[in-house]
Amino acid sequence: MEALVLEEKGKLALRDFGLVGEMGPRDVRIKTHTVGICGSDVHYYSHGKIGQFIVDAPMILGHEASGTVIACGDEVTDFKPGDRVCMEPGIPNPDSRASKLGLYNVDPDVRFWATPPIHGCLIPEVIHPAAFTYKLPETLSFAEGAMVEPFAIGMQAALRARIQPGDLAVVTGAGPIGMMVALAALAGGCAKVILADLAQPKLDIIGTYDGIETVNIRHKSVVDAVREATEGWGADVVFECSGAAPAVLGLPELARPGGAVVLVGMPVEPVPMDVVGLQVKELRLETVFRYANVYDRAIALMASGKVDLKPLISDTIPFAQSIKAFDRAVEARETDVKLQIRMPD
Repeated sequence: MEALVLEEKGKLALRDFGLVGEMGPRDVRIKTHTVGICGSDVHYYSHGKIGQFIVDAPMILGHEASGTVIACGDEVTDFKPGDRVCMEPGIPNPDSRASKLGLYNVDPDVRFWATPPIHGCLIPEVIHPAAFTYKLPETLSFAEGAMVEPFAIGMQAALRARIQPGDLAVVTGAGPIGMMVALAALAGGCAKVILADLAQPKLDIIGTYDGIETVNIRHKSVVDAVREATEGWGADVVFECSGAAPAVLGLPELARPGGAVVLVGMPVEPVPMDVVGLQVKELRLETVFRYANVYDRAIALMASGKVDLKPLISDTIPFAQSIKAFDRAVEARETDVKLQIRMPD
């Protein structure tokens, strides 16, 4: 099979690659259909590492995927060949303390697609545990199925925030994850979400959704926008999705006394934080790393029509042009939200 392989930092290749792993009794074999390009994929391509995860051997990229079951292990009863599915890419150790606490996303032993040294899913077929495979409702396309993974991060953030019905939320950063967080916050009960960024084309895209107010920080301070919207009180929840140092430093100004701050974006380097600013308002600080136990909820919301992610799919590119697709992703065009790759039939 031909796979998209990151040979080393800055070097991609489409080349033959064998099926990764062996079929176990509780696994399913899946023909991949659509795979999204994530910022982490692009970061590995451009920089060769993310924190402690370093690309020191060839690695197949991709972890946002949907496809069709083509074979089932002997002990699999919930799936059959022909089922349309999406796949949760992080496989924890079921016996770990983190997994037993329901926190499998922070299991040190988790095996996550396209995180060194684990191969990803930009290959025509994959083997995956049935327990982390989910049927796609008829109302969802394969393209939408590949959007479940990034939306799951938004879901995790909304759950960590402990949103109350009618809350006002602020999201700093209108990248794909910032948009997912904003939509998850609305689905979780927020009356309005103020989304701040400096890329007007992205703000124009997300601003078409009801309940989302956009602020271009080139022209208006997000602090002023929040003050106007809340009569100086502040937002109930602030989600930081940019990873930018100024945004992290300014978080206390945006939140109301007793509100919540949720850190979603990951800074490339350590950033300063106004600890006293957090303290004097007794702000609750939450952090997000991937997700746990939210895939089924994300699918249910999307299938119900309450969350429509189709407008965020900027382009679908044939697998044969995968390298060009990644080079485009590196450009970070302001009009692009989510690029997806369509695998061969």
